[in-house]
Amino acid sequence: MRKGSMIRVAVLFGGRSSEHSISCATAGGVLGALDRSRYEVVPIGITRDGAFTLQPDDPERFALRAELPEVEDNGTRVRFPESASSRELRLARPDGGEESLGVVDVVFPILHGPFGEDGTIQGLLELLGLPYVGNGVLASALGMDKHYTKTVLEGAGIDVAPWVTLTRGRLARDPSLWRARVRALGLPVFVKPARAGSSVGVSKVEDWDALDAALDAAFAEDHRVLVERAMPGRELEVAVLGGRDGGEPRVSLPGEIVVRGRGFYDFDAKYLDAPGVELVCPAPIEETELAMLQRLAVRAFEAIGGAGLARVDVFFDGGEFVVNEINTMPGFTPISMFPRCWLASGLSYPELLDELIALGLDTPR
Repeated sequence: MRKGSMIRVAVLFGGRSSEHSISCATAGGVLGALDRSRYEVVPIGITRDGAFTLQPDDPERFALRAELPEVEDNGTRVRFPESASSRELRLARPDGGEESLGVVDVVFPILHGPFGEDGTIQGLLELLGLPYVGNGVLASALGMDKHYTKTVLEGAGIDVAPWVTLTRGRLARDPSLWRARVRALGLPVFVKPARAGSSVGVSKVEDWDALDAALDAAFAEDHRVLVERAMPGRELEVAVLGGRDGGEPRVSLPGEIVVRGRGFYDFDAKYLDAPGVELVCPAPIEETELAMLQRLAVRAFEAIGGAGLARVDVFFDGGEFVVNEINTMPGFTPISMFPRCWLASGLSYPELLDELIALGLDTPR
Protein backbone atom coordinates (compact mmCIF):
# COMPACT_ATOMS: atom_id res chain seq x y z
CA MET A 1 0.00 0.00 0.00
CA ARG A 2 1.26 3.48 -0.81
CA LYS A 3 2.25 5.19 2.41
CA GLY A 4 0.34 8.28 3.45
CA SER A 5 -2.41 7.94 0.85
CA MET A 6 -5.86 6.43 0.58
CA ILE A 7 -6.19 2.78 -0.32
CA ARG A 8 -7.03 2.25 -4.00
CA VAL A 9 -9.46 -0.64 -4.40
CA ALA A 10 -10.34 -2.19 -7.75
CA VAL A 11 -13.83 -3.69 -7.41
CA LEU A 12 -14.44 -6.51 -9.90
CA PHE A 13 -18.03 -7.55 -10.59
CA GLY A 14 -20.39 -8.99 -13.20
CA GLY A 15 -18.69 -11.84 -15.04
CA ARG A 16 -19.59 -14.64 -17.39
CA SER A 17 -21.59 -16.87 -15.05
CA SER A 18 -25.36 -17.15 -14.65
CA GLU A 19 -24.93 -15.18 -11.42
CA HIS A 20 -23.80 -12.06 -13.31
CA SER A 21 -26.68 -9.89 -12.07
CA ILE A 22 -26.30 -11.00 -8.46
CA SER A 23 -22.64 -10.02 -8.62
CA CYS A 24 -23.69 -6.59 -9.93
CA ALA A 25 -26.15 -6.18 -7.07
CA THR A 26 -23.46 -7.15 -4.58
CA ALA A 27 -21.15 -4.56 -6.14
CA GLY A 28 -23.88 -1.93 -5.79
CA GLY A 29 -23.99 -2.57 -2.05
CA VAL A 30 -20.21 -2.46 -1.71
CA LEU A 31 -19.80 0.70 -3.81
CA GLY A 32 -22.39 2.43 -1.67
CA ALA A 33 -20.78 1.47 1.63
CA LEU A 34 -17.05 1.97 1.07
CA ASP A 35 -15.81 4.96 3.03
CA ARG A 36 -14.57 7.41 0.38
CA SER A 37 -12.44 9.23 2.94
CA ARG A 38 -10.37 6.03 3.17
CA TYR A 39 -10.72 4.42 -0.25
CA GLU A 40 -10.37 5.38 -3.88
CA VAL A 41 -12.48 2.99 -5.94
CA VAL A 42 -11.95 1.71 -9.49
CA PRO A 43 -15.20 -0.07 -10.52
CA ILE A 44 -14.39 -2.75 -13.12
CA GLY A 45 -17.41 -4.46 -14.60
CA ILE A 46 -16.92 -7.73 -16.49
CA THR A 47 -19.51 -8.18 -19.24
CA ARG A 48 -21.26 -11.48 -19.89
CA ASP A 49 -18.80 -11.92 -22.77
CA GLY A 50 -15.83 -11.45 -20.44
CA ALA A 51 -14.75 -7.91 -21.38
CA PHE A 52 -13.20 -5.91 -18.52
CA THR A 53 -14.77 -2.44 -18.64
CA LEU A 54 -14.56 0.72 -16.54
CA GLN A 55 -17.99 1.34 -15.05
CA PRO A 56 -19.52 4.38 -13.34
CA ASP A 57 -18.97 4.66 -9.61
CA ASP A 58 -22.72 4.69 -9.05
CA PRO A 59 -24.27 2.26 -6.52
CA GLU A 60 -27.79 2.99 -7.78
CA ARG A 61 -26.81 1.86 -11.25
CA PHE A 62 -26.33 -1.67 -9.90
CA ALA A 63 -29.11 -1.82 -7.30
CA LEU A 64 -31.19 -4.99 -7.15
CA ARG A 65 -34.65 -4.33 -8.59
CA ALA A 66 -37.30 -6.22 -10.54
CA GLU A 67 -35.11 -5.67 -13.61
CA LEU A 68 -31.82 -7.28 -12.65
CA PRO A 69 -28.68 -5.13 -13.12
CA GLU A 70 -26.17 -5.82 -15.90
CA VAL A 71 -22.70 -4.68 -16.89
CA GLU A 72 -23.13 -2.87 -20.19
CA ASP A 73 -20.29 -2.91 -22.69
CA ASN A 74 -19.44 0.78 -22.99
CA GLY A 75 -16.46 0.17 -25.23
CA THR A 76 -13.79 0.78 -22.60
CA ARG A 77 -11.23 -1.89 -21.80
CA VAL A 78 -9.31 -2.14 -18.55
CA ARG A 79 -5.79 -3.47 -19.05
CA PHE A 80 -4.09 -5.32 -16.22
CA PRO A 81 -0.32 -5.07 -15.63
CA GLU A 82 1.89 -6.98 -18.03
CA SER A 83 3.97 -8.41 -15.18
CA ALA A 84 4.15 -8.63 -11.40
CA SER A 85 6.59 -5.69 -11.38
CA SER A 86 3.73 -3.18 -11.62
CA ARG A 87 0.30 -2.65 -10.08
CA GLU A 88 -0.77 -0.01 -12.58
CA LEU A 89 -4.05 -0.47 -14.43
CA ARG A 90 -4.58 1.20 -17.80
CA LEU A 91 -7.72 2.15 -19.70
CA ALA A 92 -8.22 1.80 -23.43
CA ARG A 93 -10.94 4.21 -24.55
CA PRO A 94 -13.38 3.62 -27.42
CA ASP A 95 -11.72 6.42 -29.42
CA GLY A 96 -8.45 4.50 -29.45
CA GLY A 97 -6.73 6.55 -26.76
CA GLU A 98 -5.24 5.10 -23.60
CA GLU A 99 -4.65 6.46 -20.11
CA SER A 100 -3.49 5.31 -16.69
CA LEU A 101 -5.99 4.32 -14.03
CA GLY A 102 -3.20 4.47 -11.49
CA VAL A 103 -1.72 1.92 -9.15
CA VAL A 104 -4.14 -0.27 -7.18
CA ASP A 105 -3.40 -1.54 -3.69
CA VAL A 106 -5.93 -4.37 -3.55
CA VAL A 107 -8.53 -6.04 -5.76
CA PHE A 108 -11.99 -6.89 -4.40
CA PRO A 109 -13.35 -9.64 -6.68
CA ILE A 110 -17.08 -9.65 -5.97
CA LEU A 111 -17.78 -12.39 -8.49
CA HIS A 112 -20.20 -15.27 -8.06
CA GLY A 113 -20.12 -18.56 -9.92
CA PRO A 114 -17.68 -19.88 -12.55
CA PHE A 115 -15.06 -17.58 -14.09
CA GLY A 116 -14.67 -15.61 -10.89
CA GLU A 117 -15.57 -17.37 -7.66
CA ASP A 118 -13.95 -20.64 -8.73
CA GLY A 119 -10.27 -19.74 -8.49
CA THR A 120 -9.85 -18.51 -12.07
CA ILE A 121 -9.71 -14.78 -11.32
CA GLN A 122 -7.72 -15.53 -8.16
CA GLY A 123 -5.12 -17.30 -10.31
CA LEU A 124 -4.89 -14.29 -12.62
CA LEU A 125 -4.38 -11.94 -9.69
CA GLU A 126 -1.70 -14.16 -8.16
CA LEU A 127 0.16 -14.36 -11.48
CA LEU A 128 0.23 -10.57 -11.51
CA GLY A 129 1.17 -10.22 -7.85
CA LEU A 130 -1.95 -8.20 -7.05
CA PRO A 131 -3.26 -8.48 -3.45
CA TYR A 132 -6.94 -9.40 -3.32
CA VAL A 133 -9.81 -9.93 -0.93
CA GLY A 134 -11.06 -13.40 -0.18
CA ASN A 135 -10.10 -16.99 -0.70
CA GLY A 136 -7.14 -18.27 -2.70
CA VAL A 137 -7.13 -20.45 -5.79
CA LEU A 138 -7.58 -23.84 -4.13
CA ALA A 139 -10.19 -22.83 -1.56
CA SER A 140 -12.17 -20.96 -4.22
CA ALA A 141 -12.09 -23.97 -6.56
CA LEU A 142 -13.11 -26.37 -3.79
CA GLY A 143 -15.89 -24.14 -2.50
CA MET A 144 -17.30 -23.66 -5.99
CA ASP A 145 -17.52 -27.37 -6.76
CA LYS A 146 -20.06 -29.04 -4.49
CA HIS A 147 -18.76 -32.54 -5.22
CA TYR A 148 -15.22 -31.71 -4.12
CA THR A 149 -16.41 -29.60 -1.20
CA LYS A 150 -18.23 -32.64 0.14
CA THR A 151 -15.31 -34.93 -0.61
CA VAL A 152 -12.85 -32.74 1.32
CA LEU A 153 -15.22 -32.16 4.24
CA GLU A 154 -16.01 -35.85 4.49
CA GLY A 155 -12.27 -36.57 4.50
CA ALA A 156 -11.91 -34.12 7.39
CA GLY A 157 -14.51 -36.03 9.41
CA ILE A 158 -17.31 -33.50 8.88
CA ASP A 159 -20.84 -34.79 8.25
CA VAL A 160 -22.35 -33.94 4.85
CA ALA A 161 -25.58 -34.98 3.17
CA PRO A 162 -25.31 -38.26 1.18
CA TRP A 163 -25.02 -37.60 -2.54
CA VAL A 164 -24.46 -39.04 -6.01
CA THR A 165 -22.57 -37.15 -8.71
CA LEU A 166 -23.75 -37.66 -12.29
CA THR A 167 -22.65 -36.79 -15.79
CA ARG A 168 -24.60 -37.37 -18.97
CA GLY A 169 -21.88 -39.82 -19.99
CA ARG A 170 -22.32 -41.91 -16.85
CA LEU A 171 -26.06 -41.98 -17.30
CA ALA A 172 -25.74 -43.00 -20.96
CA ARG A 173 -23.20 -45.77 -20.27
CA ASP A 174 -25.03 -47.46 -17.40
CA PRO A 175 -28.41 -45.82 -16.71
CA SER A 176 -29.78 -48.60 -14.51
CA LEU A 177 -26.76 -48.52 -12.18
CA TRP A 178 -26.74 -44.73 -11.70
CA ARG A 179 -30.49 -44.42 -11.36
CA ALA A 180 -30.43 -47.17 -8.74
CA ARG A 181 -27.77 -45.25 -6.81
CA VAL A 182 -29.89 -42.12 -6.97
CA ARG A 183 -33.05 -43.92 -5.84
CA ALA A 184 -31.13 -45.39 -2.91
CA LEU A 185 -30.89 -41.86 -1.50
CA GLY A 186 -34.65 -41.88 -0.94
CA LEU A 187 -37.13 -39.07 -1.51
CA PRO A 188 -37.07 -36.14 -1.43
CA VAL A 189 -33.78 -35.20 -3.08
CA PHE A 190 -32.24 -31.99 -4.33
CA VAL A 191 -30.73 -31.88 -7.81
CA LYS A 192 -27.98 -29.25 -8.19
CA PRO A 193 -25.34 -28.22 -10.71
CA ALA A 194 -21.92 -29.04 -9.25
CA ARG A 195 -20.65 -25.51 -9.93
CA ALA A 196 -23.33 -22.86 -9.59
CA GLY A 197 -24.77 -20.74 -6.81
CA SER A 198 -27.79 -18.60 -5.92
CA SER A 199 -29.93 -21.75 -6.35
CA VAL A 200 -29.60 -21.46 -10.14
CA GLY A 201 -30.54 -24.78 -11.74
CA VAL A 202 -31.57 -26.33 -8.40
CA SER A 203 -34.74 -28.42 -8.07
CA LYS A 204 -36.38 -30.29 -5.23
CA VAL A 205 -37.64 -33.69 -6.40
CA GLU A 206 -40.43 -35.32 -4.40
CA ASP A 207 -41.51 -37.79 -7.08
CA TRP A 208 -39.11 -39.83 -9.23
CA ASP A 209 -41.17 -38.90 -12.31
CA ALA A 210 -39.79 -35.35 -11.92
CA LEU A 211 -36.14 -36.45 -11.82
CA ASP A 212 -35.37 -36.16 -15.55
CA ALA A 213 -36.67 -32.59 -15.79
CA ALA A 214 -34.63 -31.65 -12.72
CA LEU A 215 -31.51 -33.22 -14.23
CA ASP A 216 -32.04 -31.29 -17.46
CA ALA A 217 -32.31 -28.00 -15.53
CA ALA A 218 -29.10 -28.74 -13.63
CA PHE A 219 -27.17 -29.98 -16.69
CA ALA A 220 -28.03 -26.69 -18.39
CA GLU A 221 -25.71 -25.03 -15.85
CA ASP A 222 -22.90 -27.58 -15.56
CA HIS A 223 -21.78 -30.89 -17.06
CA ARG A 224 -21.68 -32.47 -13.58
CA VAL A 225 -24.73 -32.65 -11.35
CA LEU A 226 -25.28 -33.67 -7.74
CA VAL A 227 -28.32 -35.52 -6.50
CA GLU A 228 -28.41 -35.05 -2.75
CA ARG A 229 -30.61 -36.45 0.00
CA ALA A 230 -32.85 -33.74 1.51
CA MET A 231 -31.85 -33.39 5.13
CA PRO A 232 -34.33 -32.79 7.95
CA GLY A 233 -34.06 -29.97 10.42
CA ARG A 234 -33.41 -26.26 10.52
CA GLU A 235 -31.37 -24.43 7.87
CA LEU A 236 -28.74 -22.34 9.63
CA GLU A 237 -25.98 -20.17 8.18
CA VAL A 238 -22.96 -18.61 9.84
CA ALA A 239 -20.49 -16.07 8.45
CA VAL A 240 -16.74 -16.61 8.81
CA LEU A 241 -13.90 -14.10 8.71
CA GLY A 242 -10.24 -15.10 8.50
CA GLY A 243 -8.10 -14.63 11.56
CA ARG A 244 -5.67 -11.74 11.98
CA ASP A 245 -1.93 -12.37 12.42
CA GLY A 246 -2.28 -16.14 12.42
CA GLY A 247 -5.26 -16.14 14.76
CA GLU A 248 -8.24 -18.46 14.53
CA PRO A 249 -11.04 -17.61 12.10
CA ARG A 250 -13.94 -15.68 13.59
CA VAL A 251 -17.53 -16.86 13.33
CA SER A 252 -20.71 -14.79 13.57
CA LEU A 253 -24.00 -15.51 15.25
CA PRO A 254 -26.17 -17.74 13.05
CA GLY A 255 -29.01 -16.79 10.75
CA GLU A 256 -31.87 -19.12 9.92
CA ILE A 257 -33.85 -19.67 6.73
CA VAL A 258 -37.45 -20.45 7.62
CA VAL A 259 -39.37 -21.84 4.64
CA ARG A 260 -43.12 -21.84 5.08
CA GLY A 261 -44.87 -21.38 1.76
CA ARG A 262 -42.60 -22.80 -0.94
CA GLY A 263 -40.49 -25.86 -1.65
CA PHE A 264 -37.10 -24.39 -0.72
CA TYR A 265 -35.03 -21.21 -0.60
CA ASP A 266 -34.81 -20.70 -4.36
CA PHE A 267 -33.56 -17.85 -6.58
CA ASP A 268 -36.85 -15.92 -6.49
CA ALA A 269 -37.00 -16.05 -2.70
CA LYS A 270 -33.35 -14.99 -2.39
CA TYR A 271 -33.35 -12.07 -4.78
CA LEU A 272 -36.85 -11.20 -6.03
CA ASP A 273 -38.62 -11.04 -2.67
CA ALA A 274 -40.91 -13.96 -3.46
CA PRO A 275 -43.13 -14.90 -0.48
CA GLY A 276 -42.87 -17.99 1.69
CA VAL A 277 -39.42 -17.51 3.19
CA GLU A 278 -38.32 -15.64 6.31
CA LEU A 279 -34.71 -14.85 7.22
CA VAL A 280 -34.18 -14.75 10.98
CA CYS A 281 -30.97 -13.27 12.33
CA PRO A 282 -29.80 -13.96 14.93
CA ALA A 283 -31.39 -17.40 15.02
CA PRO A 284 -32.55 -18.70 18.40
CA ILE A 285 -30.09 -21.38 19.50
CA GLU A 286 -28.75 -22.67 22.80
CA GLU A 287 -25.29 -21.54 23.91
CA THR A 288 -23.86 -25.07 23.77
CA GLU A 289 -25.31 -25.56 20.27
CA LEU A 290 -23.90 -22.21 19.16
CA ALA A 291 -20.44 -23.18 20.36
CA MET A 292 -20.67 -26.49 18.47
CA LEU A 293 -21.83 -24.72 15.31
CA GLN A 294 -19.06 -22.13 15.45
CA ARG A 295 -16.39 -24.79 15.98
CA LEU A 296 -17.79 -26.75 13.05
CA ALA A 297 -17.67 -23.65 10.81
CA VAL A 298 -14.00 -23.10 11.69
CA ARG A 299 -13.22 -26.77 10.93
CA ALA A 300 -14.98 -26.54 7.55
CA PHE A 301 -13.29 -23.24 6.68
CA GLU A 302 -9.86 -24.61 7.54
CA ALA A 303 -10.53 -27.92 5.76
CA ILE A 304 -10.73 -26.14 2.40
CA GLY A 305 -7.84 -23.79 3.24
CA GLY A 306 -10.13 -20.78 3.59
CA ALA A 307 -8.93 -17.18 3.76
CA GLY A 308 -10.77 -13.89 4.08
CA LEU A 309 -14.40 -14.92 4.25
CA ALA A 310 -16.97 -17.65 3.75
CA ARG A 311 -20.53 -18.53 4.67
CA VAL A 312 -21.06 -22.03 6.05
CA ASP A 313 -24.56 -23.46 5.59
CA VAL A 314 -25.74 -26.33 7.79
CA PHE A 315 -28.75 -28.43 8.64
CA PHE A 316 -29.52 -28.94 12.33
CA ASP A 317 -31.95 -31.59 13.53
CA GLY A 318 -31.69 -30.65 17.20
CA GLY A 319 -28.85 -33.05 17.88
CA GLU A 320 -26.40 -33.13 14.98
CA PHE A 321 -25.13 -30.61 12.44
CA VAL A 322 -24.67 -31.53 8.77
CA VAL A 323 -22.76 -29.13 6.51
CA ASN A 324 -24.63 -28.33 3.32
CA GLU A 325 -22.26 -25.95 1.51
CA ILE A 326 -19.40 -23.49 1.93
CA ASN A 327 -19.79 -20.30 -0.08
CA THR A 328 -16.42 -18.60 -0.57
CA MET A 329 -17.92 -15.38 -1.97
CA PRO A 330 -21.41 -15.18 -0.47
CA GLY A 331 -24.05 -12.70 -1.53
CA PHE A 332 -22.96 -9.35 -0.19
CA THR A 333 -25.80 -6.91 -0.60
CA PRO A 334 -26.59 -5.11 2.69
CA ILE A 335 -29.61 -7.40 3.20
CA SER A 336 -27.77 -10.66 2.43
CA MET A 337 -27.27 -13.20 5.18
CA PHE A 338 -23.48 -12.79 5.40
CA PRO A 339 -23.50 -9.09 6.38
CA ARG A 340 -26.70 -9.54 8.41
CA CYS A 341 -25.02 -12.20 10.54
CA TRP A 342 -22.09 -9.90 11.20
CA LEU A 343 -24.39 -6.97 11.95
CA ALA A 344 -26.13 -9.13 14.56
CA SER A 345 -22.65 -9.91 15.92
CA GLY A 346 -21.72 -6.23 16.27
CA LEU A 347 -19.95 -5.49 12.98
CA SER A 348 -21.60 -2.98 10.62
CA TYR A 349 -21.56 -3.32 6.84
CA PRO A 350 -18.89 -0.61 6.32
CA GLU A 351 -16.80 -2.06 9.16
CA LEU A 352 -17.09 -5.50 7.56
CA LEU A 353 -15.75 -4.12 4.28
CA ASP A 354 -12.87 -2.46 6.14
CA GLU A 355 -12.00 -5.78 7.75
CA LEU A 356 -12.13 -7.72 4.47
CA ILE A 357 -9.88 -5.21 2.71
CA ALA A 358 -7.42 -5.30 5.61
CA LEU A 359 -7.37 -9.10 5.41
CA GLY A 360 -6.84 -8.93 1.64
CA LEU A 361 -3.86 -6.64 2.10
CA ASP A 362 -2.33 -8.81 4.84
CA THR A 363 -2.98 -12.35 3.54
CA PRO A 364 0.15 -14.03 2.13
CA ARG A 365 -0.40 -15.69 -1.26
